[in-house]
Amino acid sequence: MKVCDIVEKLDLKVIGGKEGLQNEITGGYTSDLLSDVMGNADEGHVWITLQTHRNVMAVASLKEVAAIIIVKGFEADENTISQSNDEGIPLLSTDMEAFELSGQLYTLLQQ
Repeated sequence: MKVCDIVEKLDLKVIGGKEGLQNEITGGYTSDLLSDVMGNADEGHVWITLQTHRNVMAVASLKEVAAIIIVKGFEADENTISQSNDEGIPLLSTDMEAFELSGQLYTLLQQ
């Protein structure tokens, strides 16, 4: 499954990194602790978080995640969006809570 597929199926808003919408997804990881993501997320995962600051993009780039989804309708700042565009890592958003989104993403990835 590609990032563009989950954007459509989960009605996600693309706020940055559009050139990475064809990235392949290998799994998902939900966490708000950057150190936890650095230690446990894998390449190709979709990272679900409520963090919106620029350091999110640094971790995402380091771990080579397929995309980041920001939950609860939170908005990333301009620096984060700019870095998302530079890195080609899609930055997505949703009004859903992390629990709900995690379940829906898991279900999609199991199909």
